[in-house]
Amino acid sequence: MKRKQNSTLLLLGLITLFAGACSSSSEKDVVKEKTPAIEVSVENPLINTDNSIAVTGQIESSHSANISTRVMGYITGIKVKAGDHVHKGQLLVTISNEDILAKRAQADAMISGAEASFKSAEKDYARFTSLYHQKSATAKELDNVTLQYQAAKAGLQSARQMKAEANAILAYTNITAPFSGVVAQKLMDAGSMANPGMPILVVEENKNLLVSAVIPETEISRIQLKSPATIFIKSIDKTFNGTVTEISPSSIATGGQYVVKINLPQEAQNSLNAGMYTNVNIITKDKSPAINSEAVLVPLSAINHIGQLTALYTVSNNNTALLRYVRLGKTYGNNVEILSGLNKNESFIASAEGKLYNGVPVKVKPI
Repeated sequence: MKRKQNSTLLLLGLITLFAGACSSSSEKDVVKEKTPAIEVSVENPLINTDNSIAVTGQIESSHSANISTRVMGYITGIKVKAGDHVHKGQLLVTISNEDILAKRAQADAMISGAEASFKSAEKDYARFTSLYHQKSATAKELDNVTLQYQAAKAGLQSARQMKAEANAILAYTNITAPFSGVVAQKLMDAGSMANPGMPILVVEENKNLLVSAVIPETEISRIQLKSPATIFIKSIDKTFNGTVTEISPSSIATGGQYVVKINLPQEAQNSLNAGMYTNVNIITKDKSPAINSEAVLVPLSAINHIGQLTALYTVSNNNTALLRYVRLGKTYGNNVEILSGLNKNESFIASAEGKLYNGVPVKVKPI
């Protein structure tokens, strides 16, 4: 009887353990099923097969000016705000000018005194000249009167120049627009102290916008003036065609990057604003000699930095995100070379609608 009871208890224990394992497995399956799949975009690595350079750029005005003054004083008024359209010669900023007005009044008083002295000296000079010709005045007396006349004349000219200088300085207390455009930035307010050379406003010409992009030194030799380019502006979801109009010959001030300017068609001017970011694709005549024809290139945006390591995500056979550690090579514009960890026939996750981690279910978007 005892043996039968022990056997029964052992059998019941095994059944309980099996039922628990099945319940745990089913719970895990339920949890796994409850995890929503993240939508991802999958791309294949780029191989150096085209003759283009892909970079990012920014729209800017071809003509902009930092509005400042040559005098120091408190700003008494700013007549415009950011976004206002202005015309050439329009009053923008006024600066306190009481001290300059006082100097001009002083110059006016000096002019009045100098004019009186000049008129008196002029009369003496005319009279002594006549007397000298009549033999009634000596040459010495005429010389003295002539010197007095010339000194009075110089004094009058000096006083007038002082007034002209005061007027010139006074003009810098009423700052006007140098050209027609739009106020891009307002950097100071009324009551602030204006200093010579310190910008108060930034005015940009809004009729001639262009794209400014930076090109790495490994690619700059492939670009020429009038090279065609396509410009994609994500903020308005539009693409325009342009050409390279300017290539900077130096990269000293830009950290080894060369600035390239690309024009925009007239129909694009009214729909764009300075500061918008763009994706630029510049067409070249030859392939890059710096990139190995077998190099595997992926966008920098697909690379994840995990401590000192770099990785990207691929899609596993079970439709889950698979973290793949890779070793990077050189950077070419917006792309980076993969030296190991991904071959040219393997696809990778370029973007995702949620947070990726190793093992999370994913759903590949249709192309």
